Amino acid sequence: MSFNHREEHLDEGMLLMQANLDDMNPEWTSYVTDLLLEEGANDVYWIPIVMKKGRPGLMLNILTDEARLNTMETIVFRETTTLGVRYMPAVCHRLGREMVPVETSWGTLTVKAGYHKGKLVQYAPEFRECEEVAKRHGVPLKAVYDEVRSKFLQMQEQEGMGREG
Repeated sequence: MSFNHREEHLDEGMLLMQANLDDMNPEWTSYVTDLLLEEGANDVYWIPIVMKKGRPGLMLNILTDEARLNTMETIVFRETTTLGVRYMPAVCHRLGREMVPVETSWGTLTVKAGYHKGKLVQYAPEFRECEEVAKRHGVPLKAVYDEVRSKFLQMQEQEGMGREG
């Protein structure tokens, strides 16, 4: 994954789609999520809910741009048991972000950094890369995360000193 959107921005023309499901096998959720994301959904999440007559259910939430509405609807109606979908217009405020390579004892790993008004406010190692390293080298995932985060912060400190000097 390689993207750099250093500038903070608003994404307009987005939709939040919702569907309530009380008769679907919950094991299907990861399959449906993967299909929606593969077809361009920006985000997919499920919320456990209690429906009428006390029935347990799930609420499917999909954030997508309006241009993908038909594709998302097709997947939802084909792959779930819902009889209807709600739509709400949405505007998303996205932080500026970039993927930063970080040298670790296991090689180069990536940190996703988020910027608000040009300042670093969020950073996180890429999970899949860290997971792969942990499995391949037989080390705890948290140890991989700790090292990647520590090396990233060291890089940030060095860059800050370089700009001042």
